[in-house]
Amino acid sequence: VQVVESGGGLVQPGGSLSLSCVASGSIFEIAGMGWYRQAQGKQRELVASFPSVGSPIYAESVKGRFTVSRADTKKELYLQMTSLKPADTAVYYCHAKVGVLERGLIVTYELWGQGTQVTVSS
Repeated sequence: VQVVESGGGLVQPGGSLSLSCVASGSIFEIAGMGWYRQAQGKQRELVASFPSVGSPIYAESVKGRFTVSRADTKKELYLQMTSLKPADTAVYYCHAKVGVLERGLIVTYELWGQGTQVTVSS
C-alpha cells in the first residue's frame, strides 16, 4: 500500500498550482487523508486534511487560498493552491491513514508520500 503525489513545481507569487495524491494497494478503508508541508529548516506542518467524515480542516495560513478535495473513490486527494506566496515554498507530502485487511483483521497504517517540491519565487 502506498500514496504517490504529483504536481508541484515553480510558480511566481500570486500564481496557482495543483497537487494530486493517489492511494493504491489492498486498502480496505481510508480513515482520512491530508496534505502536510515542510519548509527548509522547519518542522513538518499540516496544510489541509480531509477526515473520513466531516468538513476539511485547514491551517490558518492557507485558509481562503487553498482548497482540498477528494475523489468519489476516496482514494484520491487534491490540493488546489491559489494566491501563492514565497512563504508557501516547501516540500508537500500526502498522508493517509488506511486500514488493510490482514488475516481477518483490519490493521491500520500511516502512509506518507515521497513529497513534491513547491517553490514560489519571482
